[in-house]
Amino acid sequence: MNQKRPVNLDLATLKYPPMAIVSILHRLSGIALFLLLPLILYYLSLSLHNEQSYIDLQQLFTQPLHKLLLWIFGAALIYHMLAGIRHLIMDLGYGEGLESGRRSAIFVIAVAAILTILLGIWIW
Repeated sequence: MNQKRPVNLDLATLKYPPMAIVSILHRLSGIALFLLLPLILYYLSLSLHNEQSYIDLQQLFTQPLHKLLLWIFGAALIYHMLAGIRHLIMDLGYGEGLESGRRSAIFVIAVAAILTILLGIWIW
């Protein structure tokens, strides 16, 4: 039996590698997509129902809360898509090494951050 096991695991003090961060954020973005999908479908329904409901939707998007919810959904979609593509590429056998996995994880986080900022600028 290994006697050097940690006794108290404080998850807030652990240092996570980029690969773990990408995996955790991928799951969280999936949850956000699942929870916000009904709202986005409602927005889509309003935009397609008739001309007046489209005008009402445009008026709805002048409110910061609805812009924020749309931005959160878009950010989750961007991140989930990029991390999912990374996972699919790794499933094909590419980039499975420790260093290449670390580089691809950092790349996904960086690109998702840049695209999320650009999406926020476009929405606001």
